[in-house]
Amino acid sequence: MKNNLTSLAAKAGHESVRRHNLSLVLRTVREEGEVTRARVANLVGLTRAAVSSLVEELLALGCLSESGKTSSGSAGRPGTVLKLARTGPAGLGVEINIDYVSVCAVDLTGTDRVRVTEHTDHRGVPAAEVLAHAARLTNRVIGSTLEQELRVVGVELALPGLVSGGVVRQAPNLGWNRVAAEGIFGQALSTLRPAGRALAVGSDNEANLAALAELWFGGLGGVRTFLYLTGEIGVGGALVLNGEMLRGAHGFAGEIGHMVVDPQGPLCRCGARGCLEQYAGRAALLEAAGIDPATGVRGIGELEQRAAAGEARAVEALREAGDRLGVVLAGAVNLFDPEAVVLGGIYRNLMPWLEASADAQLTARVVSGRWHEKGSRLRASSLSGDAARGAAARVVHDVLANPGAYALR
Repeated sequence: MKNNLTSLAAKAGHESVRRHNLSLVLRTVREEGEVTRARVANLVGLTRAAVSSLVEELLALGCLSESGKTSSGSAGRPGTVLKLARTGPAGLGVEINIDYVSVCAVDLTGTDRVRVTEHTDHRGVPAAEVLAHAARLTNRVIGSTLEQELRVVGVELALPGLVSGGVVRQAPNLGWNRVAAEGIFGQALSTLRPAGRALAVGSDNEANLAALAELWFGGLGGVRTFLYLTGEIGVGGALVLNGEMLRGAHGFAGEIGHMVVDPQGPLCRCGARGCLEQYAGRAALLEAAGIDPATGVRGIGELEQRAAAGEARAVEALREAGDRLGVVLAGAVNLFDPEAVVLGGIYRNLMPWLEASADAQLTARVVSGRWHEKGSRLRASSLSGDAARGAAARVVHDVLANPGAYALR
């Protein structure tokens, strides 16, 4: 019995080491872009024979591809150059928001390969119906990925609200409470793909996933600790600390949209009064600017045009929203001390009119007095920092961490 246990432990240890080394080689190729096996061996500290064996396995898994050229393009006998495969495993992200569904497929290089967005109002619509619609759109995108010889190995849902254990505990703007989103979506997708393998489905808050997209693909440079704020109908937030999501005891950290600006303010859908999103959310912004809130995304485009034309009411609405944002952000900065504050969603294009008043409040209220030590730390998100892409990238990161687990998916 003891010998059997020893043998099992040794086997498990060997498998763990090989899994680690497969990931190490794959991530090294990703970081280098194009690289020879010999160079990989030098970088990771393994023998060339060991690296060659690992590379062969990654080639068989469809994670790597190779060519006959040398990385330097020099003359002589060509060496084998490795790079991440443009076909093979891919991640798929599905963002479900109040008035749209966006589905994005990303390959191992982190490149968007397919993206489809449909605008439809989900307010008052049963959760199962919304998730079934998202599953149908997802199935269409999977068909498009197959045409590009990509193999979707997992799906991540980006959801607006408190998300934990595959369940949306609360999404006030959708009217969802304790909705088992992963299970409902997974079942709907399986029904559409009876001949296909079941796909693993994960989920997270949409602001968290947008922040991860910003971290992995955005223009943050060396910034690894930041506060991410996204504006849509609601206002979401995420906290990234040293490159890792700060989730809190129950996974609900970052709900900055429900920080109170005025305890006597307007009633929020969450049940409290005077939440930030009642002053800086999409509906509040449009109403303050004299634009019908029901116009939604189109209304934000109109608001941007009016502000650019210098229309006083539009400019003042944005100035006041920036002021409210700055007050709340200053409290978060005092508590969290991030290197940067990143504004995404509708705020990215509205930054020219939000920034001055928000920055003024931050300058006045950040107690360290270091807000402008290296220039303003308030910045707009990049085009890459959206929740659907972050969700797809989450799947890709899982593949990079354990490529062997996705051999048969």
